[in-house]
Amino acid sequence: MIPKADGSKRPLGISTIRDRVAQMAVKLVIEPIFEADFCDSSYGFRPKKSAPDAVHDIGYGLNCGYTDVIDADVSQYFDSIPHAKLLAVVAERIVDGGILHIIRMWLKAPVVGEDEDGTRRNIGGGKANTQGTPQGGVISPLLANRYLHLLDRLWKPQDLQRRLEARLVRYADDQVILIDGYRKWDWLAGAAYKRLLEELTKLDVRINIEKTRIVDLTRDESFSFIGFDLCRRKTWQGKWGVRITPRIKARSALLSKLKEVFRRFVSQPVGRVIELINPILRGWVNYFRVGHSSRCFSYVKDWVEKKIRRHLMRARNRKGFGWNRWSRGWMYQSLGLYSDYQVRYFRS
Repeated sequence: MIPKADGSKRPLGISTIRDRVAQMAVKLVIEPIFEADFCDSSYGFRPKKSAPDAVHDIGYGLNCGYTDVIDADVSQYFDSIPHAKLLAVVAERIVDGGILHIIRMWLKAPVVGEDEDGTRRNIGGGKANTQGTPQGGVISPLLANRYLHLLDRLWKPQDLQRRLEARLVRYADDQVILIDGYRKWDWLAGAAYKRLLEELTKLDVRINIEKTRIVDLTRDESFSFIGFDLCRRKTWQGKWGVRITPRIKARSALLSKLKEVFRRFVSQPVGRVIELINPILRGWVNYFRVGHSSRCFSYVKDWVEKKIRRHLMRARNRKGFGWNRWSRGWMYQSLGLYSDYQVRYFRS
């Protein structure tokens, strides 16, 4: 059981090595078949698609005048997918009985945990389970993406996108609907939201009504999507443009992770500490490199430099940060501290 941000816990079903190999083999075979059907508005867990691509798509829509946004939040999506409907969707393109049978077996694999006294017990899944895909399995993201493809098909240009002036952008179970704000027809947002609820209900997917909201970006409101905050602001030229920045919560999570490394390895050489934090920084920065992240990156960069200086001073039983002892260039060139904080700004 792993903790969630709201304080609850969910079971993480990590497959055995034999199942991971088998799942990857099946995934390599069926993924190209599903890729032929997936819509361009779907970005989650797909080859040559990424989270920054989804953010770019949203930013482009906002610049094109889609300023009314339905920020939809799905509750426990991976844990609530009904097996019968999921297998029916998979069977639309996969007719091999052996593949369908082994997928059914993976969906019903038990999640085994241990109590405080070391007793092993099932904490999720099992033969009696009829919903959910084991989070931690190689093939689970592909299956979950395939199921919500049913929602993508409704928003093709010749259907709801045309009639409701609504564009759907989805990254796995995170989705936003962009509505043409220049028309200022109040019924458009309401109609799109109502249709979204109807279709998700048909799929037996629960939507979090409290967290789902309709945002009007012309009123200086903002919304969050896969770790980014998006809003409209005036540029220094006096024109309206989209502003994309990392969420404060995402930055705080990164700093907490780095703090744990500095705390656990306080007695280790600085080279060992840098070996541990560089992959963390590289992954986080590459994810949030899109948009207007320079101010956030500067904060993270300065914070890491101070922590490295403090680590060096503690190794010498001294206080302070040693500003005059080590230059910034020495830390990056000699120690090899991660230094690529360049931002790729969004352009419409």
